[in-house]
Amino acid sequence: MQSPPLDPPVDDLAPTAAMLTGYDERHLVTYLRLLDADAEGAHWEKVAKIVLHIDPAREPERARQAWESHLARARWMTEKGYRHLLEGGAPH
Repeated sequence: MQSPPLDPPVDDLAPTAAMLTGYDERHLVTYLRLLDADAEGAHWEKVAKIVLHIDPAREPERARQAWESHLARARWMTEKGYRHLLEGGAPH
């Protein structure tokens, strides 16, 4: 697996597959940033704007959904997804 990009553009919704995806591999840094912000108690609107590059003032529903789905996927990565990384990453 290559090093993930530092700040890739995000989709409106993160994947929900039970397996690791290429999107997950490209967004590992995004997931880590979301987990760090959550651990620090950062407000979701600020995180959506800074990490996901979605302005919650302009697109509140889109920003909230993107933040929720990506944070959920980040948590999934810490519970299950990391195993796929250890086994070689997403299928190609």
